[in-house]
Amino acid sequence: MGGFVQEMIKGSNVALADLSDNVGSVIVGLSWASPTGEGDADVSVLLLGANGKVRSDSDFYFYNHPVAADGSVQLLGKTPTADGSEDRISFDLTAVPSEIDRIVVAASRYGEARFGELEDVRITLADAAGENLCRFAVDDAGSVTAVIFGELYRRGEEWKFRAVGQGYETGLAGLATDFGVDIEDDAAAEAALDGAEDDEQADSASPAPTEEPVRQVTGEGIPAPRQPEGEVAEPKKPAARPRTAKKKVTLPKAVKKTLAENDSWRQARLFPVSVLKNDRDREMRATSVLLSVMAQVPEFSRRLTAGFGAPAGRMETFTEVSLPHGDSPRRPDGVIRVERAGKLWTALVETKTNGNALKADQVQAYMDIAARRGYEAVITLTNDVALEGSPLVDVKIDKRRKHKVALWHLSWAEVVHQAHMLIRHEGVSDAAHAWLLQELLHYLQHENSGCHGFQNMGPAWVPVRNGIDDETLCQGDARALEVVENWERLIRQVCLRLGGELGQKVLPVQRAKRGADPKERRNRLADQLCLDGRLQAELRIDGTPGVLAISADLRTGKLRTSIETAAPEQGYPLSWAKRLVRRLAEAPADLHVETLVDSETGGPRGTLERLRPEPADLLPKDNGTKITGFRLSLLKSMGSGRGNAETGFIRSVDDAVHRFYTTVVVHLDVPTTRRAPSKEHATTG
Repeated sequence: MGGFVQEMIKGSNVALADLSDNVGSVIVGLSWASPTGEGDADVSVLLLGANGKVRSDSDFYFYNHPVAADGSVQLLGKTPTADGSEDRISFDLTAVPSEIDRIVVAASRYGEARFGELEDVRITLADAAGENLCRFAVDDAGSVTAVIFGELYRRGEEWKFRAVGQGYETGLAGLATDFGVDIEDDAAAEAALDGAEDDEQADSASPAPTEEPVRQVTGEGIPAPRQPEGEVAEPKKPAARPRTAKKKVTLPKAVKKTLAENDSWRQARLFPVSVLKNDRDREMRATSVLLSVMAQVPEFSRRLTAGFGAPAGRMETFTEVSLPHGDSPRRPDGVIRVERAGKLWTALVETKTNGNALKADQVQAYMDIAARRGYEAVITLTNDVALEGSPLVDVKIDKRRKHKVALWHLSWAEVVHQAHMLIRHEGVSDAAHAWLLQELLHYLQHENSGCHGFQNMGPAWVPVRNGIDDETLCQGDARALEVVENWERLIRQVCLRLGGELGQKVLPVQRAKRGADPKERRNRLADQLCLDGRLQAELRIDGTPGVLAISADLRTGKLRTSIETAAPEQGYPLSWAKRLVRRLAEAPADLHVETLVDSETGGPRGTLERLRPEPADLLPKDNGTKITGFRLSLLKSMGSGRGNAETGFIRSVDDAVHRFYTTVVVHLDVPTTRRAPSKEHATTG
């Protein structure tokens, strides 16, 4: 198909088999842009029978029910792109039950937000090799709160895709109800789940209890297994209906109980790290540990491989497999095979640990072997983080070959993130599986495993810092571009780590024009680094009132983490100031608070320590000055090392973000409604 992407118009349809030979599984991506970088939406999927209705509520997949037990549907979450983020869904069409006639793909906004506030709303469909096949731009979303983007439907033995673009005024609940889902979506439930406080008097009141029970915790923070299907704890209680109010996640607290005689006793572990002597040992052990757990824990393996086009099915994993290649056989670090309905999906795995780089000739050889043997993919797994438009290795793909091999990359940080999401927040169906994941996490996070993720800012880091100090760094310097790329890798890893801890989506905000070339964007950032000596980033965290900003000033050696909150729409400025200071009772005393005003002179500012006894000091002297919000900031010194030492720069960024979120952001109000982005404050480019 030569990389051709078919542009769809509203109401048009196409047979998937006409676009690719590899459509047993497909990846559907829903994307949009926000002028402020803060607008977002949530995807949902409905499986419909011939009558146009779901068979039961379990055919409705959304943020509170993201995975089908048979592997036919899996919401993969958001993936950073050059322009923002893309919400991706994996469909294993070979696993969709025969009585399902149609699959509806939709998205909805929360609260009072509308799709008309977003830009470039579109759906893209890709085959199992990751090749984009078709896309459809929804140009007339308007003031609706939910949109059906498209649908996959059967025609005889084949699947087709139709571009729909239908809007709904009644949000996710209304859309789901129209297709036969019995929704529990009353306002009281939403308020309880969100912990909403509607008035100032709620400051002193205890939060409303959530209706979602807190999962039990066993051992070292392992969630207790879910109730087996078919068993009902209370026979008289009706089955729970899907709730579109978002669940509020409470981090489990590990209970530390030990029979050890003293602190020097170490608990026995399934995967020991004491025998690791060199990099080869680390690579072999890490590959074997990961692949063995993947073969035993289906929920975990699906999270890692569904986005690569792997079907749901019986998985087997192998290490040190010998495969013929020219005069001497090649030995990839691992092989993953999934069997589904008598068909095999196979991927070769190449692993690196301890910051070692991939070898282009090695990966090229595995791509060639996979193509000759009819394998579907090559997966690389390293400490590094791949960036869009900047591949970790360059490989040549023979376009003349009918069989296409997809090259995918995983970072160890993402493996850890997915394990955290399962055992700390979503739970797995078996207590033994939870224990296996806990043992895997212990191994990967051990200092001797070599699987700690992105750890080094690279050889250009020290020369660039020195060039900024003595003002000799010139625009166009390739070393500045290398630092900018590694900063982007670091920020994406910070997002994974924080998201794994919180059980929330954490994504980098990239305020670039839609369609901008990622390399050009990085070149501009590199030139800006040469001019002002600062690296900057923004993170969007689900359930927070604004964007968390990070700035690393290489001239002063200071890291600044900050967030801006909008002024309430009602009440008096003094009440706002008092309420904010009360909210921050547990925040650090050195927190900087700045009042944002609509004048160029700027508003009052001070540390929380000084403002606690006198919140009125946050008010402008001129009563006519309008307060638009407040900016909260923490400053800390950044590590000077390249990232290997305890005081390294990478560790200091990670620590700064973690401290700011846990000591400041968690205390802030989350607005129950979101205003439409203001045009005069929209930022692009």
